Amino acid sequence: MRNGLRTPLALTRRQWLGVTAALASATLLAGCGGGGSNTAPTPVASAAIRVLHASPDAPPVSVQLNGTPAVETLDYKRGTAFIAALPRALTIAVDAKTPGTPTRVIGPVSLTLAENTEYTVVAVGATSSIEPLVLSRVKSPVAAGSARVQVLHAAPNAPNVRVYVTAPGADLTASAPLGSFSFKGSLGPVEVPAGSYQIRVTPGTAASPMLYDSGTVALAAGADLLVSAVQNTGPGAAPISLALLTATGQSAELLDVATPANVRVIHASPDTPAVSVFVNDNFAAPLVPSLSFPNFTPYVSVPGATYNVKVTPQGNIGVIAIDANLALAAGTSTSVYAVDRLASIAPLVTVDDRRRLATQAKVRIIHASPTAGAVDIYVTGPGAAIANLAPTLANVPFKADTGFLSLAAGSYDVTVTPTGSKTAAIGPARIIIATGGLYTAVARDAAGGGAPLGLILLDDFVVNN
Repeated sequence: MRNGLRTPLALTRRQWLGVTAALASATLLAGCGGGGSNTAPTPVASAAIRVLHASPDAPPVSVQLNGTPAVETLDYKRGTAFIAALPRALTIAVDAKTPGTPTRVIGPVSLTLAENTEYTVVAVGATSSIEPLVLSRVKSPVAAGSARVQVLHAAPNAPNVRVYVTAPGADLTASAPLGSFSFKGSLGPVEVPAGSYQIRVTPGTAASPMLYDSGTVALAAGADLLVSAVQNTGPGAAPISLALLTATGQSAELLDVATPANVRVIHASPDTPAVSVFVNDNFAAPLVPSLSFPNFTPYVSVPGATYNVKVTPQGNIGVIAIDANLALAAGTSTSVYAVDRLASIAPLVTVDDRRRLATQAKVRIIHASPTAGAVDIYVTGPGAAIANLAPTLANVPFKADTGFLSLAAGSYDVTVTPTGSKTAAIGPARIIIATGGLYTAVARDAAGGGAPLGLILLDDFVVNN
């Protein structure tokens, strides 16, 4: 099975400019005397600072430096680049992106930056106990032919652990761990020759059981990595994954080698009879033996890979209604909706964000009603009239995934109207949502097609789904 190394994500230009502007406010020039000849020399920035989001149930956060917005949106397992700063006092504050107004979760925290020193401020712990953890190191280049690695234990639910960085396949019982440490502990930085390695994590008193196994990974010459063990919030039995952060701000996730992908199927085609779903032409063992409108399967775990998926009428494999190649990445959860009428049935594929947030509920709507056309969606307080309200989501087309809306816990009415109309096609439908919940509502036709339109309710709308 392949390693699940996700695509690195760098700061957007807007985030970069924000960080630079904020740090500029922290690195003011020394005061001037009365004349030009007495002007103090411009100080030279010799410190640097970056931020990493490692709180598993916290929403995306914004970061302020000396009261100035620096990073607008930083999500879990993502970090910023090192930014040069003067060696002097600096305050850091972190605000969670919560419904309504942001919520201050860290700070302001005061740091005094030392010369020739790099600082990493990590938001660690569950949201209820989130705190800043500050790592520092002397600025220095990576030795030629080497990679530099610093390891941080940032997974609040993981025990005291041992970390092994060995040649691939090395016997752990004959290997010395890089070190043993508990939550908020760190090791290094250390330099190792560039090459192929295997990173394994076990409980802190033994070489087994295995908590995490990276498989074979390559450390390139010149690589400068902060490797943080963070809580796994996706599929798989491993309690942790590794969040990688480079000195230039590239973020990636290194998954346990056995991490699967999750997939489920939703029958949302109103005039299509019960179907069977087959993977890679294995007609003797269907992934889904029988699924009728408007039902759905639970998530099923499969190895991360690209699969050919065929959907046929139940009992008639000679008629292929859907034939599609589906890329299922390790560590992701994917929903496959059979949508539209039988004559034009097609798959609608969404990648599902299953991370739960301690501060809010996450609600999304899938538009799978071929009759409705483009729609406006209103999410309002119970009993609220929509006549004078702007839609929460406007002109949503057929086959759209709205993405998750963050809502405070409580009761809401969901009303769906044709775009530009105030006449309800669906609802108002009352929903009750809880903090930490995940909710997906699928707009659908009636059986056979047409009105009355309704909803398929998924995730926490359904007990034990």
